[in-house]
Amino acid sequence: MTFIVWDLYLPEVLLALLVGAALGLSGGALQGVFRNPLADPFLLGISSGGTLGAAVLYVYRIGEANAELYLPLFAFLGASATGLVVLAVARGRYGSVETLLLTGVAIANLLSAVLSLVLLYNPVGSEQVTFWLLGSLGLADWPVDGLVLGAVLVLGTLLALHGRELNLLQLGSDVAQSAGVDAARVRQRVLLLAALLTGAAVAFTGIIGFVGLVSPHIVRRLFGSDYRVVLPGAAVFGGLFLLASSDASYLAFPTSLLPIGIFTAFSGVPFFLYLLYRQRRSSPMGAG
Repeated sequence: MTFIVWDLYLPEVLLALLVGAALGLSGGALQGVFRNPLADPFLLGISSGGTLGAAVLYVYRIGEANAELYLPLFAFLGASATGLVVLAVARGRYGSVETLLLTGVAIANLLSAVLSLVLLYNPVGSEQVTFWLLGSLGLADWPVDGLVLGAVLVLGTLLALHGRELNLLQLGSDVAQSAGVDAARVRQRVLLLAALLTGAAVAFTGIIGFVGLVSPHIVRRLFGSDYRVVLPGAAVFGGLFLLASSDASYLAFPTSLLPIGIFTAFSGVPFFLYLLYRQRRSSPMGAG
């Protein structure tokens, strides 16, 4: 009984809390950078990069004997490389918010196409990649939790310290500039930190969607729109949301190991549609 609780259950609970915190914090930061309530950590194609990294390992059986080591490494490298590409665009001459959004969408679609091509000609890894696409806490153990905890403490703290700057960005780049905040540099730093933090999360769990979308909105509803509160609050609610989804998967299917991303999608998709409908009502299509 002690083995089950200490070595199996508790590491999974802690990993759910940490990954949920990372995704919630990244989602809140990206919504602030883009001034867009529909933004989340996967907006810039970071998830597609992590998936492609995992697919390369599965399909080509690279380091198969040490998959528990190489899988997180390949996924993290894929996600981080995607973030760095978008960061390079942000540093360029045309790195506006709109350009970054379109770049992220383009990269995500390109990587998805490459992933489909890889699986089409090497279908042996398609089942494992499909499971990875839906997310899982199956890699949870104390060493993994320690690595994710370190990433959340370091990267998450640095990200949360940008609350004041994100508040000023909501007023526009000119207002932020007049208050002594370099909007372009803040945007670049937040993008880099969010990409690395998301990469650390998906490296061990696969792709878990909607946590970064839902959590910041819950905090805004309860405590207001101050990003000095939204960012740490999104981390707390993100962890609780992912843990609740994990518990729901066990309660609904106690004898089966189902991807946790299924349960976050069940709650996240209706919430996304609600936000989209609400935004359409406040700013109808065609309005200036």
